[in-house]
Amino acid sequence: MARRRRHGLGRALALTAASALVWGVAHLRTGRRLTGAALLASHTLLAGLVVSVPFGPRPELLRLAFSPGWLAFTTAAGLLLAAVWAGVVARSWFLVRPAGLHAPARAAGACAVVLLCLAVSAPFLVAAHAAFLYRGALLSIFGSADHARAEGRANPWAGLPRLNVLLLGGDAGRNRFGVRTDSITLASIDTRTGDTVLLSLPRNLERVPMPPGPALERFPDGFTGDGPMTPGMLNEVYQYAEDHPEVVPGVPPGRRGPALLRPAVEAALGQPVHYHVLVDMRGFARLIDAMGGVEVVIPEDIAYGARDEGLLPAGRHRLSGTQALWYGRSRTGSDDYTRMARQKCLMRAMARQAEPYRILPRFQQLAAAARRTVSTDIPPSLLPAFLELAEKVKSRGRITSLPFVPPLITSADPDYGLIRARADHALWGGEAKASHKAAATRKAAASAAPTASANAARPSASPDAARPVSLDETCPS
Repeated sequence: MARRRRHGLGRALALTAASALVWGVAHLRTGRRLTGAALLASHTLLAGLVVSVPFGPRPELLRLAFSPGWLAFTTAAGLLLAAVWAGVVARSWFLVRPAGLHAPARAAGACAVVLLCLAVSAPFLVAAHAAFLYRGALLSIFGSADHARAEGRANPWAGLPRLNVLLLGGDAGRNRFGVRTDSITLASIDTRTGDTVLLSLPRNLERVPMPPGPALERFPDGFTGDGPMTPGMLNEVYQYAEDHPEVVPGVPPGRRGPALLRPAVEAALGQPVHYHVLVDMRGFARLIDAMGGVEVVIPEDIAYGARDEGLLPAGRHRLSGTQALWYGRSRTGSDDYTRMARQKCLMRAMARQAEPYRILPRFQQLAAAARRTVSTDIPPSLLPAFLELAEKVKSRGRITSLPFVPPLITSADPDYGLIRARADHALWGGEAKASHKAAATRKAAASAAPTASANAARPSASPDAARPVSLDETCPS
């Protein structure tokens, strides 16, 4: 008690603050050497672990960052550290607080200690909350994916010269029933160089070849929709599968659309689809807003809305989510094919502007938006490899685009033999390289052979119309 009386209020608060910075100071000062030494050693070990994390092996750090189990551990550890640190501060104050203080002084000291406890625990509570949100988003987006495909593989792209990811934009508007995939692009990435080719199919592509099985039996001459009076466009395939489970037997609801659309795109392009990503276009606006907007150059005014009530003026602008959605969707004064070109420029702008200094401060908003916006079959265990490949694409890869639009094809009467040949040439550069493609590629092309033979006699489009063009050349900047 005598030791406690010799400490004034200011000195006691200073010792408590010192204990908040370095555990054990107050314990050592009051003669509790064993406990103080243990706290000091624990604090030193903890600090060492935190400082050493950034210098750990990058592949292992990435793997942990995308591990739901590790994120759950991080959440629990953050809560535990917050409680322990606040407990150390409170106990330190109890040991050094002066005896015989008047009520106002006791209240002032208690308030100061409570604020100090909140200050030291807040970072850990924030980190735990962020890890909890991140884990929820990870499980929501990737939770249903097949983990087994990536396990035990140090380099998942070994033996895979090109990784093909189908990017789908689903438009489930208020005036629509179900989901229509109005944006269909196969991103084919060279796993060695990062060079990427975007093969875009128009939403109004008709008579898309169906994969073998019930779908091909129902539509032997290509997809025609619900009846002979409907054209049956590509953007209807997804919802048709959801509404007609018999064409994809054994597939649960929510997965029927990709189960039919993916092989249909494979058959149309003659290229395998390894994974797919579906982005809900209404949620896409929230994703852009969470990023803080996206900057694009608009070469000429773009009117939008049912009655052209909106206008995106020409010039350089940072678009909000709603504006970016209209930029990519508006067909006023243009057509589907012009819209497809703008969508590619929007993708390019987002990829370039997704810098860590933009993403990290808005992490929680992005995680919440992505959870409601994105679905995919990419397994979480592959995300580190995807991230490294994305960095390669961004840092040194060249992104080109080949949209299958007039005059290259006619959407109402497409030549799928020509589409497959042009896609093959864009990705592989001719027969010599094509001979080295994976067996899955040849299988996809073979499944669409009947349609190809029917179109074999058609004339080809000009070489320039079928040449992949760099987005740096076509997108104003």
